[in-house]
Amino acid sequence: MALTDPLGDMLTRIRNGQQAKKDAVLSPASKLRAHVLEVLQREGYIRGFSEDTTGAHPQLRIELKYFEGQPAIKHVARVSKPGRRVYSGSKELPVIRNGLGITIVSTPKGVLSDAEARAANVGGEVLAEVF
Repeated sequence: MALTDPLGDMLTRIRNGQQAKKDAVLSPASKLRAHVLEVLQREGYIRGFSEDTTGAHPQLRIELKYFEGQPAIKHVARVSKPGRRVYSGSKELPVIRNGLGITIVSTPKGVLSDAEARAANVGGEVLAEVF
């Protein structure tokens, strides 16, 4: 069965894994997913990730992060969806929880957090919000 929204599927796997107190979750590998995970790792929301190529299809093993028994990610949501794409300029990027959360943006310079996109003065497609 083909996925309509692969990135949304990965975010849901992360959300479900943290609710179930899992140490790690698996998700099918793609370049976009890997770039989004790099942003989450840079910002401290996950411990790390690695690509597992032992099976027929490559998988990403995402190591989830907890702080005092609580998940590091309180909320993760897809903003731009296949049925409704959301774009934003560098000046109009949304601020999540007064700067305590991040927005993940796909820009011409790669997948960046909202702070990195503002610093580089680039806008793009708003993929997800995390806090």
